[in-house]
Amino acid sequence: MNHFKYKNAVGITAMHAYLDDFRYKKHAHQEYAMGVTLRGLQSYHLGGTHHLSHTSGVMLFNPEETHDGQSYDAQGLEYIMLYIKPAMLREALGRTTNVKFTTPIIYNPRVSDRIIKLWQAIFYDHSEAECHERFVDLIDQFPRQAISSSSRADNAKTKLAIEMIKQHYNEKLNLEQLSQALEMSKYQFIRFFKKQTGLTPHQYYINYKVERAKQIIETYKDVYWAIAECNFVDLTHLNKCFKYCYGVTAYQFMSKLR
Repeated sequence: MNHFKYKNAVGITAMHAYLDDFRYKKHAHQEYAMGVTLRGLQSYHLGGTHHLSHTSGVMLFNPEETHDGQSYDAQGLEYIMLYIKPAMLREALGRTTNVKFTTPIIYNPRVSDRIIKLWQAIFYDHSEAECHERFVDLIDQFPRQAISSSSRADNAKTKLAIEMIKQHYNEKLNLEQLSQALEMSKYQFIRFFKKQTGLTPHQYYINYKVERAKQIIETYKDVYWAIAECNFVDLTHLNKCFKYCYGVTAYQFMSKLR
């Protein structure tokens, strides 16, 4: 049985999932994500590399890192995740520039314990003050070698393409315009973009629309506003795209938020 539950507090989205046969398609998030495998073995690809997270493994994802995910075997999988906005993580770390997780999985009881405690505070409606305190406690327990300054300079053409897609996410994807801006043919651009990001331009475009819809739903609790703002055809279209990334439909996600 596949089961997903979400709650949000102090700007952090917490998720609890049981997976049997559900498979996430390739997608990426705008937030940092960290989670703990509670039961089973989690199998996923990140940056073209296959990873396995065993029980108690702490999974770490940087913003816009393309990944998929599923249970490794028929025994199923249970895990939790926290999705944290970049500005919030930078503030907690006392950084003014972007940071990145340097490794996809760590096995550290102090960190996994703090993730679970913060997740519990969000899921069980603890006060905002306690949620903030548990977040700080989590960050303070992170081994510093697992977090570094993000020194990778984005490829200028990739950055331009991403900015153009984000600026026009509520319009029809225009491959002609994108490829001309990068001085490539459409086919050269598709191959180039996929090599750089792990997603085709259309996959990235849909993924970003879903991320924007999620932000609107979290803020305004209005799924139809998200449909209109992000230019989805209808609720069925949004729900289908949303489920690929989050395991639940947009309407189910909204109903689970406090």
